[in-house]
Amino acid sequence: MSEPERIAKRLSRAGIASRREAERMIEAGRVTVNGKIIDSPALNVTEADKITVDGKPVGEAERPRLWLYHKPTGLVTSASDEKGRQTVFDALPGDLPRVMSVGRLDINSEGLLLLTNDGGIKRKLELPSTGWLRKYRVRVKGAPTEATLAPLRKGLVIDGERFQAMEATLDRQQGANAWLTVGLREGKNREIRRAMTEIGLEVNRLIRVSYGPFRLGTLKAGEVEEIKPRVLRDQLGIEAAVEGHAVAKEKPKRPPLRKKPTPRPQDRPGRRPQR
Repeated sequence: MSEPERIAKRLSRAGIASRREAERMIEAGRVTVNGKIIDSPALNVTEADKITVDGKPVGEAERPRLWLYHKPTGLVTSASDEKGRQTVFDALPGDLPRVMSVGRLDINSEGLLLLTNDGGIKRKLELPSTGWLRKYRVRVKGAPTEATLAPLRKGLVIDGERFQAMEATLDRQQGANAWLTVGLREGKNREIRRAMTEIGLEVNRLIRVSYGPFRLGTLKAGEVEEIKPRVLRDQLGIEAAVEGHAVAKEKPKRPPLRKKPTPRPQDRPGRRPQR
């Protein structure tokens, strides 16, 4: 960081919180710069400034990183819970740096949850304009048909709220339950559960299996796997899209230089050919 930057951005890049959350921390008087409590996010800081949050020093911003996490059921994805329930951050391995979740999965849902140490990545992945498809395996009680699923594909209005069209495929009927694959691009609160209730189906299991190009694969419940920097660069254009972090691109290899053939004596200019 060679240039001054806003304090909220600095906290976001350090993995403390998103910019919006950082601004709320500042307003609550939880942030100090050079020993003084600040009350406004309109402050520029540099590497020379000493910053603390809740009395703990804020370290240097790391390079942007992203992890896949297989969230089990029974955990909430907020940083803290007013009901005292366990959060995903309580269950993460201790060797992880401070991370933020990308989006949410409700307490009864499981599967792929993306984690990052960088607020820029978090914002980029959560933006509706990114338009990445998120796929879920959904088990419902009932025997849905193609006609049952048709309203999902057209889009629904539930309690005055419009839901965009979803992808919905019937995979198999299994006794009193059916398995569906559902794809959506919005991710509103409890969107799939509310949509299924609207068409007369009850969700009894919901597993997110992919988020854009990132897939759950064979990751077991509770396991974490880091995305390689090359994948971040290829999928997110990380060197251009994430502010303040330049990731060097590999220089294209030049073709080997061809050696010019040494001219024969008789071919040299100004020399008469021998007879």
